[in-house]
Amino acid sequence: MGKPSGPNARQTDSGRLRAAWGDPVDEGAVRQIHACMADGTGAVGGVLMADHHLGYSMPVGGVVAYEGRISPSGVGYDIACGNKAVRVALTADEVRPRIAELMDEIWETISFGIGRRNKEPVDHPLFDDDPAWSIDVAAGLRSLARGQLGTVGAGNHYVDVFADGEDRVWIGVHFGSRGLGHRLATHFMRLGGGSDDFHAPPVLFDVDSRAGEEYRACMELAGRYAYAGRDWVCGRVCEILGSAALEEVHNHHNFAWLEEHGGRRLWVVRKGATPAFPGQRGFIGGSMGDVSVIVEGVDTEEAARGYRSTVHGAGRVMSRTAAAGRVRWRRGKGGRKRPVVVKEGRISRQMMEDWVRDWGVELRGAGTDESPHCYKRLPEVLEHHAGSVRVLHTLQPLGVAMAGPETHDPYRD
Repeated sequence: MGKPSGPNARQTDSGRLRAAWGDPVDEGAVRQIHACMADGTGAVGGVLMADHHLGYSMPVGGVVAYEGRISPSGVGYDIACGNKAVRVALTADEVRPRIAELMDEIWETISFGIGRRNKEPVDHPLFDDDPAWSIDVAAGLRSLARGQLGTVGAGNHYVDVFADGEDRVWIGVHFGSRGLGHRLATHFMRLGGGSDDFHAPPVLFDVDSRAGEEYRACMELAGRYAYAGRDWVCGRVCEILGSAALEEVHNHHNFAWLEEHGGRRLWVVRKGATPAFPGQRGFIGGSMGDVSVIVEGVDTEEAARGYRSTVHGAGRVMSRTAAAGRVRWRRGKGGRKRPVVVKEGRISRQMMEDWVRDWGVELRGAGTDESPHCYKRLPEVLEHHAGSVRVLHTLQPLGVAMAGPETHDPYRD
């Protein structure tokens, strides 16, 4: 197959690692993905996307194809984390004059973090019609899931308003299955012998074992739940903007799919990687001070080599602790946890606000651990995947809403 494009791209037939995109390639992530494909795992092959970095057990930006096996640690704690973008019937010229007012209403209406600021009920048929609720581990989580449906969470999860190159307005959101997915993942990783070690070997189940069948059912349930949450938030923001949705793009990027590659039916586990089959569209977010994009998969040898996958974001270049410093959470009045900085970070609030102001972004919330300084530039990252996806729309951020640094959320990423 052809060599991956982009500076410093690496093609390899060493072991089962097909290719590693990125500049530079993270050797720690390479070691992690090799461990996920060791002898006896059932792995056929794997790749690293250009936004890859270390993750729990399997690197973020990693893709591994297994024959007859599925990996809860590969999918990760935020099962079905993903992105949704919606184009609305408005122009940027109509939105810009009132973007501050609109972002205020989004900030007051959409719930970030673990609690629910907006008390309006959010419901969905999945709470009554999905057979996975009969599985013991899921049965006790239905109430938690009901309470968090439509909440965005913290960390790198967001609600954004964009303008594309044709002056059209888009809504973009990024979050997953919240506490439901986190607790399901925790259960199955423990069941499979997982440990708290960041570099723990992969947890794997035969897909036709009882554990494998139950994990697949719970993963699918978490997937429906994540889709329902992103649908509700996008619909609610449409109401705030006062406009109907004209088109949408919706993808998971932490999930496992049964797919055909090279004439074989394989379970493809993507952690922080977006499916990109020929003609399939995906929404990929940058940082709060960078562009985002709508892409489409193309049919090339390079795309096939990469298991029809692409990046899910820009990729971090600075850890949360390095950016924001070290924080301890202490209970204050009313039992609410509040952050206490015990070591200053490299990025100040002023640095972050100066960057987003220069981009003309109306910002609500956000901590310095999500500052644009912490991320690569998305266009540069996408250059590495020019041979497997094409950019359909480039989206400039007008408004960004994220949980603030005072928000405590154990299900952040």
